[in-house]
Amino acid sequence: MTKKKGSMMTTRTVCPLLTAAGSKVVVVVCAVVLTLAILLFHSDELKLIQSSNFTYQFRNNGFGDSHGFQPPPKIAFLFLTRKKLPLDFVWANFFKNGDQAKFSIYIHSKPGFVFDKSTTKSCFFYNRQLNNSIQVLWGESSMIEAERLLFGAALDDPANQRFVLLSDSCIPLHNFSSTYSYLMSSPKSFVDSFLNVNEGRYNPEMLPIISQEKWRKGSQWITLVRKHAEVVVNDAIIFPVFKKLCKKQEVDKIVIQKEKYHPNCIPDEHYLQTLLSIRGLENELERRTLTYSTWNSSIPKGDKRSWHPVTFHHPDATPLRMKEIKEINHIDFETEHRTEWCRVNSTYTSCFLFARKFTPGAALRILKND
Repeated sequence: MTKKKGSMMTTRTVCPLLTAAGSKVVVVVCAVVLTLAILLFHSDELKLIQSSNFTYQFRNNGFGDSHGFQPPPKIAFLFLTRKKLPLDFVWANFFKNGDQAKFSIYIHSKPGFVFDKSTTKSCFFYNRQLNNSIQVLWGESSMIEAERLLFGAALDDPANQRFVLLSDSCIPLHNFSSTYSYLMSSPKSFVDSFLNVNEGRYNPEMLPIISQEKWRKGSQWITLVRKHAEVVVNDAIIFPVFKKLCKKQEVDKIVIQKEKYHPNCIPDEHYLQTLLSIRGLENELERRTLTYSTWNSSIPKGDKRSWHPVTFHHPDATPLRMKEIKEINHIDFETEHRTEWCRVNSTYTSCFLFARKFTPGAALRILKND
């Protein structure tokens, strides 16, 4: 029955009384509708599961994350500096020839230091410093704490899928396009990691959390996929042990403390490698660094000069020397009696994308030669 009131129409429907036969029909219809609804629900659920499986597989290949990020991915360049970036002009040349949608920059510097037009020659670095930076001392746990801060800041951007840790004396060896292709072609992290049994740096007091079997050493200059960067930032177990028991000792104190075992331990040479070893992730690594450095083996181990790699000055950065570095295709690991032939997936390639330690004069010579 329909009533008319002004310009509004209202309709009231009266349901007829159901007979016994009609009731049976309704029951059958309801059952059919319910069955169809269940099938439809499970169909949508299957699609959701398939979608989740795809995301998981995507993440296993080093891409994607919990934010549902879609490609193209970015490389996060993480600079660990004392204050300024003395080689900013080299990196400016590198970045200006790259796609700005494919990289991001983060800098851990001295607390309170700001990168602006008065402190850097390149606008790429303006305001890229962390606001929560800490005072860092070489050979102390503050070094790995600063690294964790850099990884944490970069993880805030879901587009960042590769994380490259660099020092203020690092230079790129190739252009941006080649570097990007190299890193994105591999689903693995590049972490120099090897057994360390002869130097006596392992402290038995680390047991049971860190066993000597899982103890590793390697270069601090690493490149991580997102999954491994998250492992580093989320670690609340291994880092406190390092902070307490892995400490640098002065040479004279090592001699004095021989009676009480207290090894000379450099945290940044062991932490990340040992963490990934304990987490069972070594099969997800290319166990080599992408950053070239060379050491003067003629200097006695007790000499502090042996603690740091050779510095390249202007006369050292010849075109021939740089060509030789770029063409290195294998690395020898003496403690494990193995040779690592450098490759990305199954393709053999050159080993290094970056190099250190370079002075501004050496870097300027390289730019001019290029």
